[in-house]
Amino acid sequence: MVEKTDNAVSDAAGIAAAASHAAKKGPPPVDKWNPPFCGNLDMEIRADGSWFYNGTPIGRPEMVRLFASILKREGNDYFLVTPVEKVGIRVVDAPFVAVDADIGETIGFTTNVGDRVTAGPEHAIELRGSAEKPRPYVHVRRGLWALIDRKTFYRLADAAMPGKSGRMEVQSGGTVFPLEP
Repeated sequence: MVEKTDNAVSDAAGIAAAASHAAKKGPPPVDKWNPPFCGNLDMEIRADGSWFYNGTPIGRPEMVRLFASILKREGNDYFLVTPVEKVGIRVVDAPFVAVDADIGETIGFTTNVGDRVTAGPEHAIELRGSAEKPRPYVHVRRGLWALIDRKTFYRLADAAMPGKSGRMEVQSGGTVFPLEP
């Protein structure tokens, strides 16, 4: 985890205002922004995808989506980034949860923050954990992953077919994804 610096850490409202201003020009290019680190913010994304600030749930979905749009991962650390500042936050598991999927010729996932991605080379489905407790994820963007919720994973498993290796798998975007370790 990133160490806190002596610099004053901006509050969530200031970060949100800067992000909102930047977002008016389209999706924020956080991968191009490299502002100075300003310290850690008492913000956490829990394993169920809920966002907390100062120990209190962030109840406004628009605010969560705004923060999600400026989320950046560097190694194992997560940051909210604007053109002028970068603050560290805690992520318990994955920053997002895939809460639904359209399963057909391709598999399109929808996350708890409204991102939509189609599984394929750019958006891999990955199984972590063990055979007894598999944890399925889908890559959303720039090293940020979504845990696939249980109901959606069961729907994927129902659509899976045996592959050449004998493992159950799904296909999307010309890519094969095993659903077994």
